[in-house]
Amino acid sequence: MTHATAHTAPAAEVTTAADWSGWVGDHTAALIGIPLRIALIVAVLFVVRAAARRAITRIVQRVLEPNGTEPDRGRSRRGPAVLHRDRSRARQRREQRARTIGSVLGSIVTIVLFMVGVAMVLDQVGIALGPLLASAGVVGLAIGFGAQSLVADYLSGLLIMIEDQYGVGDSVDLGEAVGEVEHVGLRLTHVRDLNGGLWHIRNGEIRRVRNDSQEWARAVLDVAVSYDDDLDTVYRALEEAGRGLREDPDFADLLLEDLAVWGVQSLDAEGVLVRVAVKTVPLQQWGVTRELRRRVKEALEAAGVDLAFPQRARLARGEDDDSGATAGPHR
Repeated sequence: MTHATAHTAPAAEVTTAADWSGWVGDHTAALIGIPLRIALIVAVLFVVRAAARRAITRIVQRVLEPNGTEPDRGRSRRGPAVLHRDRSRARQRREQRARTIGSVLGSIVTIVLFMVGVAMVLDQVGIALGPLLASAGVVGLAIGFGAQSLVADYLSGLLIMIEDQYGVGDSVDLGEAVGEVEHVGLRLTHVRDLNGGLWHIRNGEIRRVRNDSQEWARAVLDVAVSYDDDLDTVYRALEEAGRGLREDPDFADLLLEDLAVWGVQSLDAEGVLVRVAVKTVPLQQWGVTRELRRRVKEALEAAGVDLAFPQRARLARGEDDDSGATAGPHR
């Protein structure tokens, strides 16, 4: 009995070693081939991701670069300091847009490649993708219904940057929020109003934008003169005020054209309303308007033109009325 057991143990060991060797031989392709294929998939995905991000960066920068042959519309009369400031500001905005749009597109490419890589790895491991895709579709549908506003905010923010509706430093009117833009993100826009309050506006809620900082602005001034004044004299005085403003070194670089007298705007009880206007550098129209008011007043006074004022009815009393008032009421 003991002799049989001694012979059985080595035989069992030989059988186990043979089975293990056979199992290893049968699964050599799985033990070595699958990890190698997974490593190859990951390496290829990394290479594709790097190439895609580099291509996206080049395309976005090329699209956002200004056309060197495009004429400088309405800016030929600006001074060098103003031109340098505008170009520097435009360059900063282009760089910001390029970085943001490139980052968003790069993130999209990364997510897509990650999902493709996970699917390929699961296929190599032998996991069925059908049930996983069905479950992911249901979860994605539920998330999509719950995050509609968030998706709208991100899409609106991306379109705002691509279309260059406004940027950091612009003076905008977004409805209730009116002021200077301090930050433009994919979800939120920050606007600092005149009183110092910081507005946080979701991009998906922005329905219209008025940007006072693009291309050029206009200073508009309405001057009310008396009906007795000669309009030709008034026009000459206004044009003289505009020439003086244009020749002033402090304002020459801020004006893009000569002051234009548009003519009579309205006739009302206070007098004749004459409108003048002049194109200015963006965000400088308010300062130009204040200086123009001062010069117009001086020019009209020098020309002997009286500014109109509200007329009020007065009761004129004669000497009899005064004496009657002194004597008191009749009894």
